[in-house]
Amino acid sequence: MHFFKKSSPFINLLLLYILANFILRIVLIFHPITQSSFGVIELAKLFCLGFLSDVFVFTVASALLWLYLLFLSNSKYYKPWGYIIFGCLVVLLLYVTFGNTILNEYGGSLPEIGTSFITIKTVLFGLLLFLPKYRKTIRFWLYSITIFIFVLVIIQNSISEFFFWNEFGVRYNFIAVDYLVYTNTVIGNIMESYPVVPLFIGVGLIAGFFTFIVVKRSKPFLENLPSFSEKLKNLGVYVVLFMISLLAIPFLAKQENSSNVFTNELQADGLYKFYVAFMNNELDFDTFYKTMPNKEAFALLQKQLPGIAGESSLHKTISDSAEVHKNVVLITIESYSAEYMKAYGNEDNITPFLDSLSAKSMQFTNLYAVGNRTVRGLEAVTLCLPPSAAESVVKRKDNKNKFSTGSIFKQKGYNVKYMYGGDAFFDNMGDFFGGNGYDIVDKKTFAPEEITFSNIWGVCDEDMYNKAIKVMNSEAKENKPFFNHIMTVSNHRPFTYPEGKIDISGKAKSRKGGVKYTDYALRQFFAMAQKQPWFKNTVFVILADHCASSSGKTELPMDKYRIPAFIYAPGFVPAKEVNTLMSQIDMMPTLFGLLHFNYDSKFFGQDVFNSNYVPRAFVATYQDLGLIKNNVLTIISPVKQTKQFQLIPQPNPKVGANFQLYFDEKPMTTLQED
Repeated sequence: MHFFKKSSPFINLLLLYILANFILRIVLIFHPITQSSFGVIELAKLFCLGFLSDVFVFTVASALLWLYLLFLSNSKYYKPWGYIIFGCLVVLLLYVTFGNTILNEYGGSLPEIGTSFITIKTVLFGLLLFLPKYRKTIRFWLYSITIFIFVLVIIQNSISEFFFWNEFGVRYNFIAVDYLVYTNTVIGNIMESYPVVPLFIGVGLIAGFFTFIVVKRSKPFLENLPSFSEKLKNLGVYVVLFMISLLAIPFLAKQENSSNVFTNELQADGLYKFYVAFMNNELDFDTFYKTMPNKEAFALLQKQLPGIAGESSLHKTISDSAEVHKNVVLITIESYSAEYMKAYGNEDNITPFLDSLSAKSMQFTNLYAVGNRTVRGLEAVTLCLPPSAAESVVKRKDNKNKFSTGSIFKQKGYNVKYMYGGDAFFDNMGDFFGGNGYDIVDKKTFAPEEITFSNIWGVCDEDMYNKAIKVMNSEAKENKPFFNHIMTVSNHRPFTYPEGKIDISGKAKSRKGGVKYTDYALRQFFAMAQKQPWFKNTVFVILADHCASSSGKTELPMDKYRIPAFIYAPGFVPAKEVNTLMSQIDMMPTLFGLLHFNYDSKFFGQDVFNSNYVPRAFVATYQDLGLIKNNVLTIISPVKQTKQFQLIPQPNPKVGANFQLYFDEKPMTTLQED
């Protein structure tokens, strides 16, 4: 059994994969973001079941390796087969080069990639065919290069998993899949955030070292290639292992059932987690989540949204006062956790402007972000819907002509715009907002002289605000109110920004610097806005899109979803603290209530000052959907799982009652219905 001997490339690469994952698990256990301790039983389960998962995942993932090894032979170069095969490759190369192939139908870079691959294959086969004296040497180096590629993928995957954990505190999930779509932006972000050259050199050297070992150990395999009949026998065994692995992998994944989220994440195999996330970018809710009959669900909804009838969320919102058509500027701040602000206990003085603005604003002190991605925050304030499973509506195909915040402003005669300092193609923002009636102002609309600083995410916040002031000055001349939604970018890795603005250098690439510069840019924006004639007739809504991190000991750690939120309109909206439990979906309906708008609504978000409002908040990951109500966190997850946690406050004596962030989430053995 050549393919299963200790000299086999399959066995040697399997051992390397197991070793890489073993080391990775140890590193992640001691990583600062892993806020947990592990008992002996947990560690045993973590490493033993993790080991089995790695073996089975590698067995499936090594299919390409097996395909390569099966085609290693000398007999295919013998007459006449060598010449026939070479002739076929030449004909195929001519066809893809000059003919109209299926690759041309798809367009893009596929024709060039296909032609390059077949060219390389034809040239290499020709060398091995026509230079028999050098065949052994050529094959050795081609084999070494192939092994290097497999080793590099294994090493690079481990490094990538470390950095993903460093950012999100979990193994690969839907965010990792998401990043593949926006490769240019993500690679640019990596290039600007990390010392890429030393990192890549280090990865290359490590991969080269292990390639040398694997090639040396597997040299007997290369020098004594198995016969055709031996290959068939080995292939039969592999197919059986492959089928067993397909059954074993999901079974082992179901054993990731610890109450400690970190144990489950560390037990998992990262590649399989990536595959699951890729396949589950859309989840059928009725199939994967616990539900109730529609009639019962809408009966419950009627208690929350009086006025709806049948299986519809449509209801009328009627004010007892005349409508006020003030300008509205909505600013969603990138990755801005409540814990950054002084009122919530931060002592670093990194939000001095927002700290001062909060005292002059209507401050919502108990507001939660619905998710942990920008698109979730944008979805929440635009569509005012609870988070759904898998992908955000922003990125789905059916994302246009929705009932939205913008559509209500349009009904009231407003100009409606979405402003973003980056490319609105990212996260499908341009398609979503453009398809819902918003005019788009993004980096593509900036003149060269309007950009003083930019990184991979876009122009700095100051440049965006300068552009916004110009746009709003132009809009004010039209004698129509305007609604402008501004999305910031500067508080995002790599945390670079113009030098000399704050006392933390942008070269430090620190999160504190990103937060403080974002705060500084907001100060500059308001300083400019106050000088404009439209300022006194404008309401400013400021809140974060999500927190900086979502990792914690539980699926949905409360402090990782708490965000700052304000409505600032001197002389119109009173300055006060509102400690009502709410989430992002309630922000705009509450604003519409302050403006006394009358409209037919499909929103699930509510005006928190309405007498019918029952305090609750929604929080979620891409698959865990949570409801906070009556000091209980209820989480529904695939497959039809429901958990509840009693929320026990962990008070900080240095922080006011309205700004307490931390809760102990104690699992409840008996589920509450209400």
